[in-house]
Amino acid sequence: MKQNLFVYNTLTRKKEEFKPLNAPHVGMYVCGPTVYSDVHMGNCRTYISFDLIFRYLQHLGYKVRYVRNVTDAGHLEGDADEGEDKITKKAKLEKLEPMEVVQQYTVGFREVMKTFNTLPPSIEPTATGHIIEQIEMVKGILDKGLAYEVDGSVYFDVEKYNNSQDYGVLSGRNLEDMLNNTRTLGGQDEKHGKLDFALWIKAKPEHLMKWPSPWSVGFPGWHLECSAMSHKYLGDQFDIHGGGLDLVPTHHTNEIAQNMACCGKNPARYWVHTNMLTVNGQKMSKSLGNSFLPHELFSGNNHILSKGYSPMMVRFFMLQAHYRSTLDFGNEAMEASEKGFKRLMNALSLLDGLKTNSSTEVEIQPLIDRCYEAMNDDFNSPVLIAELFEASRIINSVHDNKLKIDSKNLELLKNMMHTFVFDVLGLKDEQTENDDLPKIMDFIVDLRNEAKVNKDYATSDKIRNGLQQIGFQLKDGKEGTTWSKA
Repeated sequence: MKQNLFVYNTLTRKKEEFKPLNAPHVGMYVCGPTVYSDVHMGNCRTYISFDLIFRYLQHLGYKVRYVRNVTDAGHLEGDADEGEDKITKKAKLEKLEPMEVVQQYTVGFREVMKTFNTLPPSIEPTATGHIIEQIEMVKGILDKGLAYEVDGSVYFDVEKYNNSQDYGVLSGRNLEDMLNNTRTLGGQDEKHGKLDFALWIKAKPEHLMKWPSPWSVGFPGWHLECSAMSHKYLGDQFDIHGGGLDLVPTHHTNEIAQNMACCGKNPARYWVHTNMLTVNGQKMSKSLGNSFLPHELFSGNNHILSKGYSPMMVRFFMLQAHYRSTLDFGNEAMEASEKGFKRLMNALSLLDGLKTNSSTEVEIQPLIDRCYEAMNDDFNSPVLIAELFEASRIINSVHDNKLKIDSKNLELLKNMMHTFVFDVLGLKDEQTENDDLPKIMDFIVDLRNEAKVNKDYATSDKIRNGLQQIGFQLKDGKEGTTWSKA
């Protein structure tokens, strides 16, 4: 197992050596989607980033239990304790049962994730499937005197909690600043404090998704759901808790408070957060009219980019930026990334046909070491990709007989490329996913060779030029004709 992995911890605001609580086992919880609409690109960026982390931890030999929930109840429009439940609202608009909405968008979410070649999590629990666990957690917080009931709703007492714990430990903000910057919300008159948040909400008669509890017929607070599910499957404390950076100020802050109040521990050792997406320098958002959905990105049916891009190209583009940095979508950046992705895939297609030499002019082990150094530095995928481009340069030079490589170094090179491109970065060569493509191309090359033998140069040139137009290049050499993607 490769050692000395360092991870940036939002909790401590620094990189720390990754030391699992119970190695080789690793527990990782990532806040999943609220399934009331199509998954947006910001979500995709987060889950692709944690797929990279999941893959790399597994590659290092860790046995990872990756829990990613599905929020199918309790997430109100205001992301706090106001407005209507997002799923209930959608169900009423579409004249559907709430669970029809949940099913439709859960299936859609999983299809998009599969398209991006993300691995499924180990456990994918739903909020509605864990109502009992959430009720028990509320009871525990009430027993500790850190929550109170008002007319069937139960609220967490933030100021009382802050007397013994630092409520803003994750965000780095103090309570006074948060109180001064908190606007008064509708329905807050029954709360003791401005920052207090709902653990259980008494349902209005028209609310569709509700359950019996000791306090009222109602539904759980959004923040409580993740605390209950992470605790059930990963225990009082686990290794990594992840999500988007936008979850830090409220959702993850409240999760920590709930777990500390109920279990006496911060739920995670390492808090890991992905940064936001921008479009031509502006934050991507529906309100600015610069957002697009995955299928609109694939098809090119959007008013932002000049053309569509394949799922693997988009994944590659996302991984070219570090998960903690902003990622800017723009035509120039996307086109440059597409060229880089094709260059990488083309180099991979040449690997099996490379000829070895008794001597070598290149040592691959230092390159492999640099790949591990990149990933061990807080999963630095852009630096890893830069090293893979260097490997691609070596492959092309060996292919063009400009560089010698012996069998030992060639084997290292093959293993390195397959490990980091496919297993760690999770990329696929979309153009060669069809196992029959090599056979088809060999058949076409044979047809062209027959044309050349028969001195039918017009047909020979037609085949070569036609293939070039659709992205395949033929190269005639002493050993015969080889093909690659242009």
